[in-house]
Amino acid sequence: MKISFKHTAMSDLKPVQEITFDMYRKVVANMTLEGWDEIPHSCMTYRPVITKFLAELKKINEKFPADNKITINTALLKIISEALKAAPLMNSHLDFDRFTVTGKLKVYDQINVTMPVSLPDGAMMSFNVRDVGNKNMSEIKSTIEDIIRRGNNSDINEVLLDVSLDNTIGKLKKGEVKKTIGRVIGAKFGEGKLHELKGQEKKDYYAIPEKDRLTMKDVEQGTITISNVGSLYKNWRGECTLLEVIPPQTVAIAISSIHKEPVVNKNDEITVESVIPLCIAFDHKALDAYDIIPFVKRLDEIFDDPSNLQDWV
Repeated sequence: MKISFKHTAMSDLKPVQEITFDMYRKVVANMTLEGWDEIPHSCMTYRPVITKFLAELKKINEKFPADNKITINTALLKIISEALKAAPLMNSHLDFDRFTVTGKLKVYDQINVTMPVSLPDGAMMSFNVRDVGNKNMSEIKSTIEDIIRRGNNSDINEVLLDVSLDNTIGKLKKGEVKKTIGRVIGAKFGEGKLHELKGQEKKDYYAIPEKDRLTMKDVEQGTITISNVGSLYKNWRGECTLLEVIPPQTVAIAISSIHKEPVVNKNDEITVESVIPLCIAFDHKALDAYDIIPFVKRLDEIFDDPSNLQDWV
């Protein structure tokens, strides 16, 4: 029996939709491409049992009204920031020259978290949640709520334009003329050209006080990225095992969704527990696995005895 297949040329395929990159997609594409181009990624996964943590958080939330409770995401941000204090090299920026193979690691004591946030209009943006390490959970919650409030009054495209302009000037100062020219062409011409506010519309927008709208400071690079990908789909039965580190940061952490699974405890007994997988990606130019271990050990301590949460409300 002879079987024949009809060949379909790529030119015969017709897309059902064509989506031109908006400003947000351009920024993400550029930043992630730089990350994969410049950074030798290394990853560690961590899967702590958080049954005690969830019970402790539930007790804390009994003190709050239904519309003002501490979210799991907020509590995890605080816990991760506390663990970062035990592994300070993770909260750093790397200045590395590929040509001369010289590098300098800039370690910070202030923990500024780059965190993706979903705005009410459905847009996803990464914001700089500042000084998480010195804030309690209520303050972290208020900070995130204020970012969302100001996001409602903001033209995200204008904010990203400011970031892009600042980044382009930085490239020009470093002598990266080709990249600068390419960005200008992409921004001003063709399908991907950017649509800026003009005239009275622009004046009206920038008349909004900065305390009531987002600015470049809200979206500039933090010292570390923490992304709660599990919040996108709580019934997700998998876990993130790789994510990009955005230079000059050296670490990015992905939080997956909580799920229950059988766990062998210290008495060799099998129990059903709540587990939350974390992926810790780091720049292997700057850090090694042993630099991450103090962070993991501190998380173990907190999840084994989460009573400290009461002091972080």
